[in-house]
Amino acid sequence: MPSDKPVIRPEIKLIFYICRHYFYHKVIMEITYYGHSCFQITVDENKILFDPFITPNPLAIGISITEINPDFVLITHGHGDHLADAEAILKQSGAMLIANFEVVTWFQNKGIENAHPMNQGGSKEFDFGSVKVVNAVHSSSMPDGSYGGNPVGFVLNCLGQSLYYAGDTALHQDMKQIKEEFNLNFALLPIGDNFTMGIDDALITASYVGTDKVIGMHYDTFPYIEIDHQTALDKASVAGIDLTLPVIGQTFNI
Repeated sequence: MPSDKPVIRPEIKLIFYICRHYFYHKVIMEITYYGHSCFQITVDENKILFDPFITPNPLAIGISITEINPDFVLITHGHGDHLADAEAILKQSGAMLIANFEVVTWFQNKGIENAHPMNQGGSKEFDFGSVKVVNAVHSSSMPDGSYGGNPVGFVLNCLGQSLYYAGDTALHQDMKQIKEEFNLNFALLPIGDNFTMGIDDALITASYVGTDKVIGMHYDTFPYIEIDHQTALDKASVAGIDLTLPVIGQTFNI
């Protein structure tokens, strides 16, 4: 008996796959900077928020967290300057929390139900794409002093675009593995020094992970991590790195 299912000619399938490949590699990510290490990335209508620390940040006084409603919240470690607003944003938005097991458990004890625990080396597919959890060299404890597990970074692959969100970290040799596994479009790296790597090590990191586009974070929020912007930009230029130092509240495409 003949099938009612339409037959798609091979050449049409080929055109479809070529177009999809082209689209995936031309996808534009919209990035909004909320200060310190907090960014929201929008891709394919999914809003992904990283390390929400806004309300206690005097430099972000013009940002209202009531207007921030992501679909996913990714947290790299337990320090207060990376999760101070996470509970409020998670509850008002219903977003899924993605973090290490200890951070997820801590928030579950505060009534957060939509959460997905991960840990170093693990990968998972979500609506926006994939997340791989990678090493970070730092410390971690929760705001109440309880154990926060190991600090981490994230590599996201979204519709053909790959990005590395380093979290708080020092320069380390494991970063070279990222270049082996991913073709990064850009990286978000701490540059404030003192508690994390500074601009010099961040530029080495860019070469380790294989990108020439860096968005700086974790700088200027406190006196310990204030930087000279022009010096950082000049060093990046000499190294052949396109360094972006966004303004708080700024939205830009990449």
